[in-house]
Amino acid sequence: MTVWLRADHLVRRRGPLARRPDERVLLVEAESFARKLPYHPHKLTLVFAALRHFRDDLRAEGRTVDYRQVDTFEEGLTAHFEGRPDDTLVTTMPQAPGARERIERIVADAGGAVEFVPDERFLCSPGQFDTWASDGRYRHEEFYRFMRRSTGYLMDDGDPVGGEWNYDDQNRETPPDDWTPADPPTFERDETTEAVAEWVRETFDGSYDDPPYGGDWADPESFCWPVTRRQAVRALDHFVTHRLTDFGPYQDAMRGDEWAMSHSLLSTSLNLGLLLPDEVVERAIAAYEGGEAPLNSVEGFVRQVLGWREFLRHVYRREMPALADANQLGATEDVPEFYWTGETDMACLSDVVDGVRARGYSHHIERLMVLANFGLIYGVEPAQLNRWFHAGYVDAFHWVTTPNVVEMGLYGAGVFATKPYAASANYLDEMSDYCSGCPYDETKTTGEGACPFNALYWDFLDRNEDALRSNHRMGLLYTHVDNTDEEEWTEIRARADEIRRLARSGDL
Repeated sequence: MTVWLRADHLVRRRGPLARRPDERVLLVEAESFARKLPYHPHKLTLVFAALRHFRDDLRAEGRTVDYRQVDTFEEGLTAHFEGRPDDTLVTTMPQAPGARERIERIVADAGGAVEFVPDERFLCSPGQFDTWASDGRYRHEEFYRFMRRSTGYLMDDGDPVGGEWNYDDQNRETPPDDWTPADPPTFERDETTEAVAEWVRETFDGSYDDPPYGGDWADPESFCWPVTRRQAVRALDHFVTHRLTDFGPYQDAMRGDEWAMSHSLLSTSLNLGLLLPDEVVERAIAAYEGGEAPLNSVEGFVRQVLGWREFLRHVYRREMPALADANQLGATEDVPEFYWTGETDMACLSDVVDGVRARGYSHHIERLMVLANFGLIYGVEPAQLNRWFHAGYVDAFHWVTTPNVVEMGLYGAGVFATKPYAASANYLDEMSDYCSGCPYDETKTTGEGACPFNALYWDFLDRNEDALRSNHRMGLLYTHVDNTDEEEWTEIRARADEIRRLARSGDL
């Protein structure tokens, strides 16, 4: 029997590795993974460097590790079973519903067998979630409270600590002009990581057919992600010590010169298994209990990890494959070219896309309220924008991006989003400093120089009226729609059409 760990299951303290401490370990580094779809160069560096460091750490601990560097997973498994015929691989259950069957088929074709064990990178089991969701309804707030009760996190004798389940009213502030966040943590790149980065630069040079991107998508000096368990623990400690206090109030704020703000930057470590959700949550709660961080910041962070991350994992598990292709609003536009190039006069989109190009990252409110919001009101087909997010972000895995982008960002399925998260320039002006330096006028809806978000926003409400007017959360907005005269609607529609023409031609 051999423990087979895939590249995003680098967990030592639980799961199959912990359950079978004496078994050999199989790790497969398959180059075909990196060619299946476009990936950000830093994502490839992260995954392959973490896998190689994991191999070295296991060997240093005395584990026997078979490390296969091959073109495809099929080749790696075939080579393994040639040396160990009739072996059984033990691996974690995959997220996608059809992935188990594909793995079973590949292993059988290679001459072996596979046994699946639960994925212990999460706190809510499939059975636990399915029981909770037995009525078919997905309500994140209800699930979050369920998880708080079941784990006891931030609970006091059955009630939420502090008397409230969330502190959103304290977590939507704009930082003062003289505020400066703590610098993000940095990690020295050793020979292994440098070698992987160089290999990625040489091997994946941007020669993808659709669309072309690669080398110019990464600032080599901006790679800042933990690739070992030790580095991930340091990142967690840095966040809790230096950034958690300000995370809460400013988590929805955006500044053009602060790409990380006070966000945790722990998503890559969680998604690879270098950190586990319970240790991350408990470290933050300990800071609150020790008087080192305020409750509103700690609760906001716990909500992201214990609530949102666990919630998305199971929505994906239950709603795939239909979720990936969902498009309930019938959006048909292609992703604008400036999502790949950053070449647009819109200050918010240009800055956020440039950040994604440079380091494969932007924080959650830039993802939702800049990138996804524009895609929503512009009318981008959800599957296309999902592919872009999957390609652009270092922390992107299909189980993460699909519910976040297709459902939350683009209101593609209606399985848990209760309304589309559409916003005009008013929101961006309130929560960011982008508008002050933008050539577009955030106060204008039509006419020369009017911010594209405004006309697209009202055009979105207009063209989707049949689908959205009956939504009780949209009633006030449609009151404004009803109070707009036809002459103004003609101008709005013309401006929206003009914006789409400019975007298609690369002149927006």
